[in-house]
Amino acid sequence: MTPTPLPSPLPTGVETFSLAEALGRGALAIASYAMLGVILLIIGFYVLDMAIPGKLSQLIKADRNPNATLLTGSGLAAVGLIVAASIWSSGGALHEGLLSTLVFGLVGIAVQTVAMVIFDKVVGISVRDLVKESDPQPGARLLAITHLAIGLITAVAVI
Repeated sequence: MTPTPLPSPLPTGVETFSLAEALGRGALAIASYAMLGVILLIIGFYVLDMAIPGKLSQLIKADRNPNATLLTGSGLAAVGLIVAASIWSSGGALHEGLLSTLVFGLVGIAVQTVAMVIFDKVVGISVRDLVKESDPQPGARLLAITHLAIGLITAVAVI
């Protein structure tokens, strides 16, 4: 019969937490990142609102414009990708993670907006013309995919 080995002592300076403390810290981190994510999505919406002619809430809610809805949705999904990648790359350090998520999220919003303007100029697909149309337009689909691609590229760059 071999004796059961004793557990190894923790190295000096290693802090242990109870389950309640670990869950509390985790819940606080989730709530903090979720709130920051919502704030960045709201900022993203208003930046898109400034870049797209007309009032986005009016174009989407009242006019039911499918092109404005698709472009806004894809832009916000791209911001969500960037925020998720920022959280993933934070490595568990809450304060640093929140700060990097804020900075990378704002950079992502700026990159999305600049890319939309550049794409408009280089390719010649006018966002202004697209949101004037009440029927779904192929150019809106292309720009929506471009938003997602830029968001994915930016998200991977964060990681």
